[in-house]
Amino acid sequence: MPLTPQKPEPRSPSLLSPGGYDDDVSSLRSASEQDSDTEDDEFLQGSRTTLELAEHDRKVLEDEEELEKLLTKRGPTQGLRRIFSPGGSSVKIGKKERRQRRREMKAAYRRRHEKPDEEGELMHEMEEGYRDDDSSGLNTPSSDGEGELLDGFEYKQSKGDLVRKLLVVFSAIAVLFLILLLGAYKASSSFRVSHRPKPLVSNGTALFAPTTILISLDGFRADFLNRGLTPTLNNFIAEGVSPKYMLPSFPSVTFPNHYTLVTGLYPESHGIVGNSFWDSEFQEEFHTESSISTQSKWWNSAEPLWVTAEKQGVHAAIHMWPGSESHIHDIDPTFYDRYNGSEILLRKVDRVLEYLDLPGEETESYDGDKRPQFIAAYVPDVDRDGHRFGPNSTEIRATIAEADDMLARLFQGIRARNLTDIVNIVVVSDHGMATTSNERLVQLEDLVDISLVEHLDGWPSRGLRPKRPEDLPVLQEQLEKAKADYADKVEIYSRETMPERYHFSNNERIAPLWVIPKTGWAVVERPDFDAKKALETGEVYRPRGIHGYDHEHPLMRAIFIARGPAFPHPSNSRLEVFQNTEVYNIICDSLGVKPLPNNGTLHLPLHPVGLHSDEGTPAIESPPDPPASASVNPTTEMIPAPSATSPAVDSTATAGNQPSKANDGEDQGDQKEENEGVIDDNNDAVSEPKTWWGQMMDKLESFKEWAGEFIQSKTDNEASK
Repeated sequence: MPLTPQKPEPRSPSLLSPGGYDDDVSSLRSASEQDSDTEDDEFLQGSRTTLELAEHDRKVLEDEEELEKLLTKRGPTQGLRRIFSPGGSSVKIGKKERRQRRREMKAAYRRRHEKPDEEGELMHEMEEGYRDDDSSGLNTPSSDGEGELLDGFEYKQSKGDLVRKLLVVFSAIAVLFLILLLGAYKASSSFRVSHRPKPLVSNGTALFAPTTILISLDGFRADFLNRGLTPTLNNFIAEGVSPKYMLPSFPSVTFPNHYTLVTGLYPESHGIVGNSFWDSEFQEEFHTESSISTQSKWWNSAEPLWVTAEKQGVHAAIHMWPGSESHIHDIDPTFYDRYNGSEILLRKVDRVLEYLDLPGEETESYDGDKRPQFIAAYVPDVDRDGHRFGPNSTEIRATIAEADDMLARLFQGIRARNLTDIVNIVVVSDHGMATTSNERLVQLEDLVDISLVEHLDGWPSRGLRPKRPEDLPVLQEQLEKAKADYADKVEIYSRETMPERYHFSNNERIAPLWVIPKTGWAVVERPDFDAKKALETGEVYRPRGIHGYDHEHPLMRAIFIARGPAFPHPSNSRLEVFQNTEVYNIICDSLGVKPLPNNGTLHLPLHPVGLHSDEGTPAIESPPDPPASASVNPTTEMIPAPSATSPAVDSTATAGNQPSKANDGEDQGDQKEENEGVIDDNNDAVSEPKTWWGQMMDKLESFKEWAGEFIQSKTDNEASK
């Protein structure tokens, strides 16, 4: 009988086959994959172990990742290219398909290793690319090595991670942008300041921005206002605001104080520490009588007001102010006039008024430099004649009156232009003056071995720079030994022991040792002048007037008087006494210029403490000048008698030369004379007669002065032609 084919018996399901417990296992791979991949057929038929299947899955995923890396060209800049590339990504080919395939592979793995009741949740998480917890253990290595199988898996970043990374990138971009913006802001600050709108005021014919005129009367001592020679200045005080006097800075000489007025800095800070000094870095000497003093390198330690103003769009006109010719920081004022010691005072008035008459903001078609807002003028006449004739001479009286008349003409010109309430006017001086005498000289050679000194700085104070470092302690020891014998004539300091109130130690231009004469005394060196021989021959020591002493001494006091729209104070307002480091801020505020850091503290508006006319307010003192020399004609040495409230000053006072209140009455009685305040040369009732040699020397000196003035006037006339 024919054999009937028998159906093979169905194979019992194997526990190792996924199909034995998962009816859907074959659906995890596509038909195309089943046809082309024999290993996948065996996998679907359940012929491999779980570990073999896991190894198979990992291999497939690694191949997928390697292919993706080759296609996407991963590198350090991939992220930035993805963000900033025009299309948003550098490679797009097959991206969607690869992601879909990887999701299917991961789902298959999950279904083989996760519980059936978690399948829906796992498939949802596979689609989203993340899980909210770590319960699946996918990121935790297991004892059977299944955790290692996921090391090559690259999961899709969550939206939160992507947002955070984007925030970091855009934050960095924002910070960079802000840095660039800040740099541009700082670079354009001068432009913005210079182009800020300025308040303009009309005088009826022109528009004026805030304008300030600063006039310096060199050597004008505060008590010169008491001599009945200055009606203009006294009336100016009655109309404006001022302290009783203003203190200069130490040393009380011209160049340091004029630079302090326009920088607000002590001389030790701005670097012009004297009218003459040695600079060890430059290996050169600064001296006001040399053209070397106009080189900018001496002045660049500070920025004067006219440079700051020009940077902020405020034009400046500087007439002969010390330092204005020096191209400081390579910036010149819009207008500046070179120094001319023989220029007459009325020409200075004309020059200031010429600046005011220039076209201003109201003129757009003018192609020249427009009207300056800051005008500063230097007037040397009172100082010059104070040195030449003495601060109590008849000649200086005439010069004081001429300076006052100059201001009268200036104020008249300002009134004629209807600018009294539009333009600010500030009148200052830099220091006072004291009378010299043959009897008040100290020979430097009597104090130290001058052969050990390489450079002598300053005048009348003397700064000593030794030739060799080992000479410094020798010179210091010599000065210490002489200190006791000369305590009533000079003060002796090293740079380290200099009084703090002098603010005169923190600069290498300041010499290491100093001999500072008491007010009215002078230090001389042979062969320039032999003090002992001069007493025998009657030779007169010149200059007849000196400054540069302790800046707080009454004879060194200066003036400050202001009036104008920036000073809306009651007429005759009285301020507390201040030092000239305050002037800089005041002028800057009056112009609307932002000042640089400085040693001043005052700002506008000022705060008067009362009126000069208030009951009980003491008048400006007239401190007695030191007694004059025996070799001087008494008719040329005059000083107003001190008032009842004026303190007397002993020429041999202790350190600081402050007035001695214990003997005020006695000293005032000695100083007063019946003949219009004339003081005899020896402080006695009758002057000693001159020797014939003294008379001859006086006549010779007078002739020399006359000849010098005659030659100078001829030279000036030729130059003017």
